[in-house]
Parts: sequence; C-alpha cells; structure tokens
Amino acid sequence: MNDTGRLIADTGIVPKKSKGQNFLIDDRVADRHIGYADIKRTDRVLEVGPGLGILTKRLIEVSDDVTCIEIDDILAEYITKTYGDSLKLIHADAVKEPFPDFDVFVSNLPYSVSTPIIFKLLEYDFRTAVVMVQKEFADRMVAMVGSPDYSRLTVNLYYRSTCEVMETVPASRFNPRPKVDSALVRITPREPPFKVLDEKTFFKVVEITFNHRRKKIGTSLKSAHMMESGDDVPYIDDRVERLKPEQIGEIADAIYKLKH
Repeated sequence: MNDTGRLIADTGIVPKKSKGQNFLIDDRVADRHIGYADIKRTDRVLEVGPGLGILTKRLIEVSDDVTCIEIDDILAEYITKTYGDSLKLIHADAVKEPFPDFDVFVSNLPYSVSTPIIFKLLEYDFRTAVVMVQKEFADRMVAMVGSPDYSRLTVNLYYRSTCEVMETVPASRFNPRPKVDSALVRITPREPPFKVLDEKTFFKVVEITFNHRRKKIGTSLKSAHMMESGDDVPYIDDRVERLKPEQIGEIADAIYKLKH
C-alpha cells in the first residue's frame, strides 16, 4: 500500500464522488507530475485541490513558497495539521477565489471544475502548469482542427500557450477508481502565434461559434447580434469546427472593424 492508500485507511477520510474526489495512489506518477513542472526552489507554486497531499509533500521539498487552495473542510483541516507552516492554505472554492501570484501551477483537477479552472488559469501570468485531467478532457485540450474534440478550449489554449500531453495515467492509479483514464498535461504560456485587433472580440467570436458549432458561422454571429446580413465577414458559410484558430482571428478582426 502506498502513502495515500495508508492515509485513506488511517484517517478514515472517504473520497466524495459528489466532489469528483479521486485520490492519486501511485507515488511514481506523483514524482513524474512534479518533475514535468521543473520547479525551482524560489518558484511560487500554486496547487489547487491538494487532497491528501501526495503532490503537496513533494512540492514543499522543492519549493520554499507553496500555496494550496482546498474547498473541502475535512481535507483543508488535514493539510493544515499535516504541513503547518510549510505552506499557505487557502480554504476556498478555487473557481471563485482569486489566485495569488504564482510561477508554477500544479493540480489533480476534478472533472467538474476542469473547464472553469483552465480558462481562469489562462488569465494569469505564470511559467508553467502541469495538470491531471480526464483523458477525454486532455484530448480536447490538444485536438486537431476538424476533429470532434476540437473546441473553444482548444483554441483558447492554442492562442495563449503550448499544450502537451505528457502521459496517460490508467484509472487503476486512483482511489476510488474512476470510470476513465486520466492524463498529465503541461501548459506553457507563450506569445500568441498570430495577432488579432482585439482579444476580447476574438474570444467572444470563439465562444459564440463553438457554442453553435453545427451552425454556419454567419448564422451564429447574426443571432448574437455581432454582424448583420451583407456585412463583409469571411468564412460565414463555414462551420467553426473546420477553421484554424488563425482563420477565426480573421473573422474577429472583420467584426471589430465593423464596429470601430
């Protein structure tokens, strides 16, 4: 039995399915998770959802500045009692709580909050993030244009970062065992690979068109009152799932010009 398995047995803490709690129980996976982040001693590290601390105990070994955000009352108390002054614990909902400044982000993300946390993460300045997510979510993060997994998430990540699936983690490495495999994904911020006139307009176009991915782009944008019939906007007879992010940027630029 590994450390996490013993802790579950010793503490009597029962993972809550309603909160998507699946505790990693493979120490080798935890070691690689931390290794992919390439953490320096002076890095400010933020961990969301420390659980029973399989990553946390490794983080405090490599960084002098670790902050954890935990929503669960019992787990927050456990982390505080176990690690004390070795880290800062914020007992809050990570979706709603503003993030402190950080250089490295590490998390085993419950599926229910994966989307809002990743979108929130992209609004911050940081050097690298390594997250454990469900495999199907990881597929959406790095999907190819035209594939069923190509999504708003894909485009936003592509625009702001490079995104790599580092490894697939079998469901057997968690307690309780989830129904699907997971994956470790590394996100590295970068300068956008293409320019747009207005990022707010670009992200709005991405959101609207992917919310109606089966409709023609023109139909979606007219329904959202972002353009009118006859406006000079490219690709309006296409569907967004077939367009590269750069082409979506061309649409956003055309709409921005119409309004300015």
